[in-house]
Amino acid sequence: MIKFIAAAIWICAATLGAVFYSFQAAGEAGVGETPKPMLGGLDYVKTDVISVPLLRNSRIDGYFLTKLVYTVEPDQIKKLSVPAQALMTDQVYSYLYANPQIDFTKKGTIDLDAFRKAIRDTINARVGVELVHEVLIDQVNFLTKDEIRDNAVRRRKDPAAQTEAVLPPAEGAAPAH
Repeated sequence: MIKFIAAAIWICAATLGAVFYSFQAAGEAGVGETPKPMLGGLDYVKTDVISVPLLRNSRIDGYFLTKLVYTVEPDQIKKLSVPAQALMTDQVYSYLYANPQIDFTKKGTIDLDAFRKAIRDTINARVGVELVHEVLIDQVNFLTKDEIRDNAVRRRKDPAAQTEAVLPPAEGAAPAH
């Protein structure tokens, strides 16, 4: 019986020693390491839809629409005196107007990686610290003036005519006219 108790105490001591050692080793490995942008420690902030009118030859050709998600340092974003949404919107406008060679009618001229990197780098340079770690694209669209006009015309149609077109008549029901 005494051997059984001695063995149990030995097993408990060995287990506690192993757990203590593993916590010590894990603590030393994590000292000085910064968390990776996609692995936690950062806040993810979504923007509202950002709509930028694109001007060519003194007229509006269409609208660039985007929704972005960006990862930020929680401590740094609390220090901002300007709302982060306003800062992000301003940088999108600045990027698109500073790069008039971007043609949204030709998909081959759009470099989304360069767009994300430029937004991130210009915000960080403007703030003076590494605030934004990653810019993710939630939505990107380009609508021409004609597409916007067509959508507006469709919305102005008679709502009763749209309802009749959507709902089939009930079986055995008399015509409404």
